[in-house]
Amino acid sequence: MIERAEPLKRAVSYTARLAQQPRLLLAVKTSLAAVFAWYLAPLIPFADDQYSYYAPLGALVTMHPTIARSATVGVQVLLGLAVGIGLGLCGVAGLRLGLPGGLVLSVVIGVGVLLGGLRLLGAGGDWAALAALFVLLTGGADPETFSISYLGTVAFGVIVGIAVNLIVVPPLYLRQAGERLTALRETVTDLLEDAAAAVAEDRIEPDRFTAALAALDETRTAVTADVDEADESARANPRRRRHGDEREENAKRMAALERSAFLTRDLVDLLVELQAGDDAAITDAVRPELARAIRAAADLVATPIGDERAPARFRAASDALTEYQQALGTPHPSRRAGIATGAAVELCLRRIIDVSRPFV
Repeated sequence: MIERAEPLKRAVSYTARLAQQPRLLLAVKTSLAAVFAWYLAPLIPFADDQYSYYAPLGALVTMHPTIARSATVGVQVLLGLAVGIGLGLCGVAGLRLGLPGGLVLSVVIGVGVLLGGLRLLGAGGDWAALAALFVLLTGGADPETFSISYLGTVAFGVIVGIAVNLIVVPPLYLRQAGERLTALRETVTDLLEDAAAAVAEDRIEPDRFTAALAALDETRTAVTADVDEADESARANPRRRRHGDEREENAKRMAALERSAFLTRDLVDLLVELQAGDDAAITDAVRPELARAIRAAADLVATPIGDERAPARFRAASDALTEYQQALGTPHPSRRAGIATGAAVELCLRRIIDVSRPFV
């Protein structure tokens, strides 16, 4: 019994490792889909066997990292082909009526390119002019049979591609998205800690934060794309039922971290503005309290979900902000701009703390 279980364990382990390499997995599945489409294409009814090579093409253009995108692109490609084939047959009719070949070709290609811009066609837009050209130049004496075979074999390849993507380790990128969210959390934390250090050292200079702010924007954009792809990978995926909690958690983390990143950027801008204005909200009398409040907020943001230290860090951040507010006191009424900016600093910190509240 143990000897029989070993090959199964090795197979499961290999499949798990393969699933963790998205590009390699996509390459393997695309190869399988192309081979299946090639060998099964002769079985397609009403299609000429000599055009079977279009079936692997359909599988190739359909295969994408997620099932939902594969299905969407597959349908769009077929729509684009259908439009192009119809346009090409119109061109054939024009040739049969005696119109000049150059004129027919230019009109068909021009109209195909125009129709390819329709939003409905999406990724299939580029195929409209191409399909029309194929019908005109490759259809030969029987363009109708060619058109049926062309569309039928490509459609078969699309179906095979979607089926393979659905059956063979359907991709689910929730874990990768979770890791990328952790990277965003660390980037926000690093920027907050640097801001706290700048306040404590009285070195709040715009150039100091330029690279960090650019890295924050770049990371946030990349993580948003990864989370969107992970959410897309869960659609029409049979594996998503076992990962519903993980998907919901990623969505909540993304919303919270996006907000934290925005508030952190706003906080840095406010600190630079206060430093330039020599405002009471950031004088030596309150500088230690402000630095502690920012550092406590950074510790809270850095706390992983489910960490037992989260409640204590939440209280510490709230208490540190209260101490800063008490040390700040009431700014001089004659400096309304300073009052507003100082209040905005407090508000940023309070909202960063509040964003973490649901996870504590």
